[in-house]
Parts: sequence; structure tokens; C-alpha cells
Amino acid sequence: MAKAKNQKSLILLNDVSEAIKAEHLLKAKKLDIKVVAPPVEIRIGCDLAIETELLDSYEAKKILEAYKIKPIKIIPLSSTQLEPTDIIKKVDFGDYLMIKAGHMKLSFNKTTGEIVNISGGGCSDIPFLALRMVGNSLIKTEKPEDLGCTLCAYMLQKAYEEAVRSYRRV
Repeated sequence: MAKAKNQKSLILLNDVSEAIKAEHLLKAKKLDIKVVAPPVEIRIGCDLAIETELLDSYEAKKILEAYKIKPIKIIPLSSTQLEPTDIIKKVDFGDYLMIKAGHMKLSFNKTTGEIVNISGGGCSDIPFLALRMVGNSLIKTEKPEDLGCTLCAYMLQKAYEEAVRSYRRV
């Protein structure tokens, strides 16, 4: 049984708003989950999925259904050779680090923590988010999740969270 604990599964959902709600609900219930991009070959519904331990997937499904979120499918990753894609990428430019989450990018000065650029996405709130955040410290700026409500704001929040973690490690 110990072997199964390390096996992962993907919970596929209908749309991005369900994936965002699912992430918040499952984390609030202390389940160890991660938002990922499902492999294109098994993608159904939205471009985000929830990765969790296979043994936790039944509990996750019960929690989601209690909140009227019905997963399309739960796929044990041991049943496929495919791997989900991490939505976070980092590019080091020496004094600056760029964190990319989906199509959103946040760049900051590694020494000062100052946000120097926000770009990407196609949502209408990105110029507003950039205006409010660029020039501020990662530690003192407003969070994208408090300023915007689009998929781009959600992905920028993911980039922001990773930027804060990376800055604290420097």
C-alpha cells in the first residue's frame, strides 16, 4: 500500500472558474494539491487540472461534489505515460528574475524585490494590475487576486506567489 501513496492523479474539470474554486476548496480542507496543465492528449474541458495523491482523489471528488463542482474525470497518472505540465517557469536574467505562469509574466529585481515588469495575457485588467504593482516591492504590493478577477489575474497571482518564494530564498 505504501507504493500507492506516491502515485498521482489528475482531476479534470469543465472550466477555469471550477479549477480556481476547486483549488481554494481543497487547500482549505488541507489536501495536498497542485494546479497543473493537463497533457494535451488527455485534456477535456479547461486548460487547468488539479494534481493530487491518488489515494486523496476520492476525498477530493466528494468535497468538490458537495460544493456542486462535478469533475469530468479523474485520471490516475500511473495509467498513462503522460505527465502534467507545471504552470510555473523561471528565467534568470542576472539581476532580474522572470516568473511565468501560463501566459502571464512577472519580473523583479532579485536584490531589492522591486517588480519591474508585468506582461502577457489578453485580459482587460492586466494594464490596471501592472499600473498598481510595477515599481512596488514584492513584499509590500497589493496581490493580483485582490485586484483582478480574470484568468490572467489568477495566473499573475501564481507568478506573484512564486516570485515571493524565490525572492525570500535569495
